[in-house]
Amino acid sequence: MAIHTLAPVVLFVYNRPIHTQRTITSLVNCQLASASEIFIFSDAARSTADEEQVRQVRQYIQTVTGFKNKMVIERPTNMGLARSVIDGVSQVMSRYGKAIILEDDMVFAEDFLVFLNESLEVYKDNPSVFSISGYSYPITIPDSYTKDVYLLPRASSWGWATWADRWQKADWQVTDYRVFLKDKTIQDGFAQGGRDLVYMLIKQQKGLVNSWAVRWSYTHYKHQAYCLFPRISKLQNIGNDESGTHSPKTKRFETILSNKSMVLDRDLVPNDEIIKGLQHFFQPSLVRQLINYFKLQLWK
Repeated sequence: MAIHTLAPVVLFVYNRPIHTQRTITSLVNCQLASASEIFIFSDAARSTADEEQVRQVRQYIQTVTGFKNKMVIERPTNMGLARSVIDGVSQVMSRYGKAIILEDDMVFAEDFLVFLNESLEVYKDNPSVFSISGYSYPITIPDSYTKDVYLLPRASSWGWATWADRWQKADWQVTDYRVFLKDKTIQDGFAQGGRDLVYMLIKQQKGLVNSWAVRWSYTHYKHQAYCLFPRISKLQNIGNDESGTHSPKTKRFETILSNKSMVLDRDLVPNDEIIKGLQHFFQPSLVRQLINYFKLQLWK
């Protein structure tokens, strides 16, 4: 299909030079990379212990080629990932109206950019689709579901895209938090995307985590909107090796890559079985559920 204007790529990097090189090398090999603009936001070191690796990352990104145009933004002070993403994406959105957003720990299928750009074009006028994910969770897709893409009530923070009109609807301060904290109906509604989201949002508002992603998922919930996913993933996350600030070591999210062309159904509707699979995947253990329950009573 014809893509009228390619979305700019927005990449956030910090202190992982090897991961950053793997990510960019893989991205350069994607179809449409040479026709795409890229904005690379480099956060400043949070402590002296990170300074050398931040310096190595900044030295490397200055040498990057393979894109239509490149702009490097070096933060003079440490913003942290959440504030850096919100600020950086907002800057690019205000100029381009859409964007593809990446972090420094991914490798991609060759048609990753094609899939996201085509999806941005197909679903731009669908108000129930708030974002597009290039990643697909390793959840069970029923055999009866024959489509190449599906909808989930949970946003993905790994290789995703959105439009300015959706991004602008985010309430980063979560001004209805007090209502959310006391209203179980709202909590259960948000938990359709995974019970972990409820406690993550509470921790975010209490300053125990620093997550833009949970607030972005809450934006989807508040507007009864969805994130679109490919049936087979267009990227792998290579950061779950304890190298990242927010990335514990785990193989739980490993998936396979596919270069298979996707048919984008314009009349897509959510599938209850797939959503149940998502809920099961993110279901906390019984012990964690009890801990979260008692914490919630205390926080109230």
